[in-house]
Amino acid sequence: MERESMEFDVLIVGAGPAGLAAAIRLKQRAGEAGRELSVCVIEKAAEVGAHILSGAVMDPRALDELIPDWKAQGAPLDTPVSEDRVLFLNPTGGRRIPNALLPTCFLNHGNYIVRLGHVVKWLGEQAEALGVEVYPGFAGAEILYDASGAVAGVATGDMGLTRDGEPGPNHQPGMALLAKYTLFAEGCRGHLGKQLEARFDLRQGVDPQTYGIGLKELWEVPAECYRPGLVVHTAGWPLPADTYGGGFVYHLADTLVAVGYVVGLNYSNPHLSPFEEFQRYKTHPEIRQYLEGGKRLAYGARAIAAGGLQSQPKLVFPGGALIGDDAGFLNAARIKGSHAAIKSGMLAAEAAFDALAAGRGGDELNEFPAAFRASWLHEELHRTRNFKPYMKRGLWLGSVLFGIDQQLLRGKAPWTLHNRADHDTLKPAAECPPIDYPKPDGVLSFDRLSSVFLSNTHHEEDQPCHLRLKDAAVPIAVNLAKYDAPEQRYCPAGVYEIVRDETGQNPRLQINAQNCVHCKTCDIKDPTQNIDWVVPQGGEGPIYAGM
Repeated sequence: MERESMEFDVLIVGAGPAGLAAAIRLKQRAGEAGRELSVCVIEKAAEVGAHILSGAVMDPRALDELIPDWKAQGAPLDTPVSEDRVLFLNPTGGRRIPNALLPTCFLNHGNYIVRLGHVVKWLGEQAEALGVEVYPGFAGAEILYDASGAVAGVATGDMGLTRDGEPGPNHQPGMALLAKYTLFAEGCRGHLGKQLEARFDLRQGVDPQTYGIGLKELWEVPAECYRPGLVVHTAGWPLPADTYGGGFVYHLADTLVAVGYVVGLNYSNPHLSPFEEFQRYKTHPEIRQYLEGGKRLAYGARAIAAGGLQSQPKLVFPGGALIGDDAGFLNAARIKGSHAAIKSGMLAAEAAFDALAAGRGGDELNEFPAAFRASWLHEELHRTRNFKPYMKRGLWLGSVLFGIDQQLLRGKAPWTLHNRADHDTLKPAAECPPIDYPKPDGVLSFDRLSSVFLSNTHHEEDQPCHLRLKDAAVPIAVNLAKYDAPEQRYCPAGVYEIVRDETGQNPRLQINAQNCVHCKTCDIKDPTQNIDWVVPQGGEGPIYAGM
């Protein structure tokens, strides 16, 4: 069957903060100019916000610019930060750092603790009210190009394919969505963004991107454990000092607490399991005091782009642009990305609208990166650009160096440090100490499968596997032999499993794709880059309730 097609002025792939901010700003500009402008947003999740996962403490600066009366419009920013606490943990206790000694990027006065999925859902409603066509359940599966090689839009994925890729009885071909400009807002490690980087050589002259994996749970806690507006950030235990990472506890409204842990994916010990480190983290006395007697409501995980400006690709190419975390706009030092995503979407929208008003289409929106370089967002990201490279030197040395960078040099050091690709950092398993993780107690710590259950993840089993191996022999010949199959541990959802026959021999990799929470960690950390994450059928994956 031939694909049906639809044409728009601007197509946006991904209904997160960046994509929806871009759509809203495009329609605002069109209204101000009295012009007709067709804008379409597609989203792979079953509903807007369902694949959104973040801490999240939100800086409202960009939202103030996008929708100045957001409070009157009912934006779900309900919990202003009331107190910051930063702790360095050891196995039995911790030391609080006085706020007066903290770099300003660690302080959150004027910010809000939010459930980002709810904020994104609200942004989707604002976009639709302005006339944006928003289509959840449609995954951008393929980039379309015109005769000159410029991006012309995307094709959504076919529905109803069988496991071997053949049309099944309920097969429906994807649609071709065409546009004069296409903005890619897929979030961290977007699979189409990765293809665009390769096709247009967008990473020429820049560092590799570097990532973390963030794991999060939402808890309902007893009133005596609850401190509305409290923001707790920690470093140290349970990770060794040479491994970047840290935890957070955010007290939301209605006795809800978000607890989470981030592990830098540049770690070297293949025995390390970010999921188990998170479970251990919750048992620490400084953390368990906020959770004891509570009930775990939700779980999820997502990769985070943390490389900073030096790892940001070229933002534009013929026919479109990368925005939000598809381009690595997150500020790792501030542990924030939603404000940066919104601002990047607004800047790209301004450039696209002006180009269309001038009768252009299909060319490079060079006004976007120029506007970014002149913006407060570039200034903010430039000031903290050395955070991740410093922290790769170890917790204590990195903290001291970054403190000097921020407090004494005010982020204006005359040098920019460099990043290394995360997949290239693992040492052979034989050279690293095994890690003995305790069994989950079912009270504060849990296993993977019960956690995945709380993510409401669903995939139709009779469809092509969306976790593709470039070489089927590598998982055993290389990953198992050299690294003791680290995919069993870096995956937070139990997707990858080494199974053997009844004699304990003949190992093979089993991929439980139905468990996948779309975190993209495997696509990032696999040591030979043998795993390629692509979109499953539209509407599948986790359904996060305000995560």
